[in-house]
Amino acid sequence: MSSYVIETNNLTKKYKNQTVVDKLNMKVQQGEIYGFLGPNGAGKTTTIRMLLGLIRPTSGDIKIFSQNLTQNRISILSKIGSLVETPTFYGHLTGYENLEAVRRLIQVNNKKRVDEVLRLVGLSNVKDKKVKKYSLGMKQRLGIATALLNDPQLLILDEPTNGLDPAGIQEIREFIKEMPKKYEMTILLSSHLLSEIELIATQVGIIHKGNILFQDSINALRKESETKIRIKVDNPLRAIKCLEQSGIKASFYTDQDILYIRESSSQIAGEANKVLVENGFFVSRLEGVKKSLEDIFLGLTGKEHHL
Repeated sequence: MSSYVIETNNLTKKYKNQTVVDKLNMKVQQGEIYGFLGPNGAGKTTTIRMLLGLIRPTSGDIKIFSQNLTQNRISILSKIGSLVETPTFYGHLTGYENLEAVRRLIQVNNKKRVDEVLRLVGLSNVKDKKVKKYSLGMKQRLGIATALLNDPQLLILDEPTNGLDPAGIQEIREFIKEMPKKYEMTILLSSHLLSEIELIATQVGIIHKGNILFQDSINALRKESETKIRIKVDNPLRAIKCLEQSGIKASFYTDQDILYIRESSSQIAGEANKVLVENGFFVSRLEGVKKSLEDIFLGLTGKEHHL
């Protein structure tokens, strides 16, 4: 059996002539918090809606719990909890009454479950308050509580910290981080905020214009931000070959005569400079640079030149 809780193969969604999700290959491992990151309009919510069977893919396959979603939709969805976009409730009912209505609808037999999830999201003290008097943040918490009612194996949260104040964001963040170990749960968490994903996720998938640009562990993404040596030199493509002949691996990323060397020791910097100068290259700048995760994210999503 696959270790992937979610696995998509060339998942595509088109609306007329517009491709919203383009041949997406997502892999979410069991017990992980997968941060699904991308700008607004990148295709995150459309992908999530396909994973939940709310809209049909134009093409491609979805496997959840190693089962085909199309063939096993009901059994799969019974093990998933979700919060997609802004949750809606009956304003004239209390928080408790809203959850109790959902509990009966989805046939959760444990009558104590409503109180349990209210306690988990910190709403026990306002459970008898009408939802129309709830703040936006309280409604967001109630939405997460609703997603937890069926004690899911997979929890899908679309921008779960929307509307929360800083204290509320931190509470929800810590709550999400402890769920995989505490409740043996896998979490898919979408957000357009890198800072939020960085603090929560163990895996990251970066999507832009319907395409996955990066998919790996958060540590692999952090590795991309490690200090590199940047060299401004004439004829960079020939300079790369010259460096490689001396055992120094370099990359050419832009059209601005700039090379990057991943190793950042002063010894490597000195050796690279010596090799280039001795072979007749004009080195106008050599420096150590460190890109933040935000710089990398902006570069991947086309908001600045690629590294």
